Amino acid sequence: MRPQTEISIQARERLGQMLKQARSKADFQRVQCMWLRAELGLNHQRVASAVGWSPSRVKRVWANYLIEGEAALQGVGKGGRRRQNLTLEEERELLVGFHEAAGRGGVLVANDVKAAYEKRVGRAVPKSTVYRMLARHGWRKILPRPRHPRNDPEQASVFKKTSSKS
Repeated sequence: MRPQTEISIQARERLGQMLKQARSKADFQRVQCMWLRAELGLNHQRVASAVGWSPSRVKRVWANYLIEGEAALQGVGKGGRRRQNLTLEEERELLVGFHEAAGRGGVLVANDVKAAYEKRVGRAVPKSTVYRMLARHGWRKILPRPRHPRNDPEQASVFKKTSSKS
C-alpha cells in the first residue's frame, strides 16, 4: 500500500476555515473528509464511518481534492441543465433572427427553428427540445386560430333559424 500524499500546513488551516464556512451538509461532509485525513491522519474506512459515507466515496473526494484542489470541495449543487446542448446565451443568440422576423409580423415556424438549432448543435434533436427552448425564452402562440377547424357556416345558420331562443 502506498503512503498517503501529505497535505501542507496552509491547506490544513484552510480546511479548518472551510469547515466553518460550509453552506450545506454535503459541503461540510466533503470538507470534513479531507480535514479528518489532514489533521487526524485517519484512513478512508475510519473517515467513512465518521462521516456516514462509503469508503469508496471518501476516496473519490480525496482524489478530486488532490487533483482539483479546494474547488472539488465546493459542491456543484443539485439541479441545473447538465445535459444542455446550448447555453442560455447561445439560445438567445439563435433566437435573435427569429425575433426580428416575428417583430415584423412574420410567423414563427417551429421547423425552421429546429433546423437552425440542429445546424448549430451539429446533430438531430427532437421537436420537444425546440418547444422547451421557445417556452424557456418566453415565446408563445399569440394569435388564436380564426375559426374552429370543424366549423360549418351552413349548420350555424340553420341552428340560428331553428333555435328556440331566436
